[in-house]
Amino acid sequence: MNFHQTKFRSIHLALLTVLILFSVDCAFPCSMYKITVNGKTMVGCNEDAWRLTPRIWFETGTKTGPYGAAFTGSRIDGNVGFAPQSGMNEFGLAFSRLASYTPESNLPLTENKKIITDPTLYLKDILHRCKTVEEVKEYISEYEHSYFIEDVFIYIDKSGDYLVVEPYLMTFGNEPKYVLSNFCPSATTESDALKLDRYRKGIEFLKNRIDTALGFCTALSDTMHVCRGKIGDGTLLTSIWDLKNGIINLYFYHNYNDLVQFHLDDELAKGDHILEIQALFSPNSEFKKLASYKIPQNSLPIMLFLIFSGGLFLFSALFFLVSYLRKRDSGNYSYIKPVLVLSGIILFYYMYVLARNINIFYFATPYKDYQSFLVSLASYIPFSILLIIIPSFILSIRIYKEKAWGSFAGSLFILNNAVCLILTGFFIYWGLLNPAG
Repeated sequence: MNFHQTKFRSIHLALLTVLILFSVDCAFPCSMYKITVNGKTMVGCNEDAWRLTPRIWFETGTKTGPYGAAFTGSRIDGNVGFAPQSGMNEFGLAFSRLASYTPESNLPLTENKKIITDPTLYLKDILHRCKTVEEVKEYISEYEHSYFIEDVFIYIDKSGDYLVVEPYLMTFGNEPKYVLSNFCPSATTESDALKLDRYRKGIEFLKNRIDTALGFCTALSDTMHVCRGKIGDGTLLTSIWDLKNGIINLYFYHNYNDLVQFHLDDELAKGDHILEIQALFSPNSEFKKLASYKIPQNSLPIMLFLIFSGGLFLFSALFFLVSYLRKRDSGNYSYIKPVLVLSGIILFYYMYVLARNINIFYFATPYKDYQSFLVSLASYIPFSILLIIIPSFILSIRIYKEKAWGSFAGSLFILNNAVCLILTGFFIYWGLLNPAG
């Protein structure tokens, strides 16, 4: 590798590092159910995500993990491949992973527990080494599984028994029907859980009838799926696992008219392999729309522009603060400088919010963050910019022409307005100026 290639690679890695540092892979909503009738158990999983990389893969057994298994997932986890979201092994043991933050418990860490150092390998090993939910509990009990503070897992074996694994608790169950979404059962009341539409719809669907026929399970998965109004995003992948017969049924991007089916034994006979799920299905117009939607978290140039904008706004706030304090009583338009100090700080904060919170680009406008009043309040900033951008631009040009502040300060004011104008274009594209979006 020559000097120029090495230099290019170093720059590329640096930019990727910046992108990772300023982006957050937030916890996505999901849902699942299990139904057992006459010795047959079906498990349905809806993975609701904005990722563009859904996969299904098959792993044969090894000496340390003798049972073959299939997994689905969409999040790339470095050198170990994709992180599993759901799966099933050749003995009919299945699992589903659901995002659900749990407050840290006051329980002391148990001594002599193993530490989870590679969560992806740990999760796959459970299916490679266990046949029943009893074996799963025994295996997990060896580890400090509160590592997964933002996840709840459920394991189901082909008998219909299931094990709910929360960060600080494991609970067995054997009800013929069970529905779970993004909450910890032990820490959530049923009334609060029913506030989740997908969970409530699943409960209502199963209220008067349960069945393990594929058509019934598909209708249930459809009932529980998500499709948001802003750009039609929602359930990325639906998997329905037949634990008795080892059959995997897949539906892609909440289209329940197009089915792809696998027999686990047949796939394991082919050896280890991974398949891109999008390529297994006919073209999906809604998914194409999602794939073409550019935001800071999937576009390095946009992320770098946000970082540049945030740096500019912070520098401008500091510059105009010093300038105002030094020349408070002299010069025209000096009253504008405190406004620029305040607006620079506000806009710097909003650039940080946009870089760190992917939900804003997909949920309705104005975005409501139930954990942060400031983030919710910041959702009105694009409307404020839209109202003042033209008058502010005219004022900045006037100040520059009159040389009221000097050429650098005047140019900096114009540059701030130019950046805000570009940002307004992004706000329109992202639907941040459309209250119905």
